[in-house]
Amino acid sequence: MAHEYDLVILGGGTGGYVAAIRASQLGLKTAIVEKGKLGGTCLHKGCIPSKALLRSAEVYATTKRGEDFGVMTSDVTLNFGKVQERKSRIITQLHKGVQHLMKQGKVDVYEGIGRILGPSIFSPMPGTISVEMNNGSENEMLIPKNVIIATGSRPRTLPGLEIDGEYVMTSDEALEMESLPNSIIIVGGGVIGIEWASMLSDFGVEVTVIEYADRIIPTEDHEISKEMQRLLKKKGIKVVMSAKVLPETLVKAEGVTIAAEVKGEAKEFKAEKLLVSVGRQANTEGIGLDNTDIQIEKGFIVTNEFFQTKESHIYAIGDCIGGLQLAHVASHEGIIAVEHIADQKPAPLDYRLVSRCIYSNPEVSSVGITEAEAIEKGHKVKVGKFSFRAIGKALVFGESDGFVKIIADEETEDLLGVHMIGPHVTDMISEAGLAMVLDAVPWEIAHTIHPHPTLSEAIGEAALAVDGKAIHG
Repeated sequence: MAHEYDLVILGGGTGGYVAAIRASQLGLKTAIVEKGKLGGTCLHKGCIPSKALLRSAEVYATTKRGEDFGVMTSDVTLNFGKVQERKSRIITQLHKGVQHLMKQGKVDVYEGIGRILGPSIFSPMPGTISVEMNNGSENEMLIPKNVIIATGSRPRTLPGLEIDGEYVMTSDEALEMESLPNSIIIVGGGVIGIEWASMLSDFGVEVTVIEYADRIIPTEDHEISKEMQRLLKKKGIKVVMSAKVLPETLVKAEGVTIAAEVKGEAKEFKAEKLLVSVGRQANTEGIGLDNTDIQIEKGFIVTNEFFQTKESHIYAIGDCIGGLQLAHVASHEGIIAVEHIADQKPAPLDYRLVSRCIYSNPEVSSVGITEAEAIEKGHKVKVGKFSFRAIGKALVFGESDGFVKIIADEETEDLLGVHMIGPHVTDMISEAGLAMVLDAVPWEIAHTIHPHPTLSEAIGEAALAVDGKAIHG
């Protein structure tokens, strides 16, 4: 028996289930096909579990230096099993919440692998979905008027670095470690690699980061990268940049040994485990794209500004279309796609206004363009920068490293970018994001009264510093 829907969504991750909720609000009969668990990578293998571990690492590291706060904690120990139990409890609670949202929105959920079929007796164009059910029952046939592909992504690997889960891992396997290694090599100094480096170092693991580019977190502002490198070194993390890992040199024997070419010279590195963190690739295989005219470029699905593919009734959102592979981006892409399906005439997503966060210790957050990008685009820039060392709340927290940097156009006063590194900056970036959305200028941010004592005072001072008027700097 075939089931008819206004919309079928392939993938129940953050983008998929948010799209389903919006579709339900707009009165569309909706179904989700999910091969794993609702919540997808973000909830089960990414954002939430990694941040739960990062929080435990932060608490452990802070407690070990409790004497700085007058708290005697000389016998602090780590129970990593309890850390993992806490992570699992958080995931379970949030998973139940997503399941409840689907029931509340009357969204049908099919647990299995969905594939798009070509034109058939059900439809003159591609889009009928065949679901291979996880429970082994007969395939379900879904006939949607529209489809959203939200199949997400998975960790990329490097040829020659076979993932075995014991010696060589991606973040997926690392999240399930039952015990911590004494030492680890992390291949890749991007967002995920730096989060893991920070976390494991705070847990007491000896960490080496090997990065191919000439700086870590290379998509961030140069000054942010430089400060992060300094602070990682301060934590005892070894960072090797401009280094090309040589997979053929990998040896696994009671640990791992691997060489990397650094400035034309081969250097050898040893550790108990190796974590490969070199980005993510789209999940586009096995979902029937070959039965459609949908275009793929560099492994990602091609869409227009409303996330329509070349098959106008089939949309795609989230990691599988590339771009900013962030959960909050996937959610907004899903909302726009659904509203376009429902003829709500949504505005396209302006990716310049998307806030980006790195949940390491210290944290990093940013919105807009970097100073180098601004200059490259022809802007004559003026920059305001303010250190957390002059912020009372940061000193109270015992976390005064880092700064806020604001970039503006000298001629138009337009706000071009805001970049932060320091304590809790991922919770502060939304002010800058709102300022960008509202076309605020630094003067307006500076004249917004930031309460004292708060970390947010650094934003107000950095805005004043754009015109050389910082009070405490």
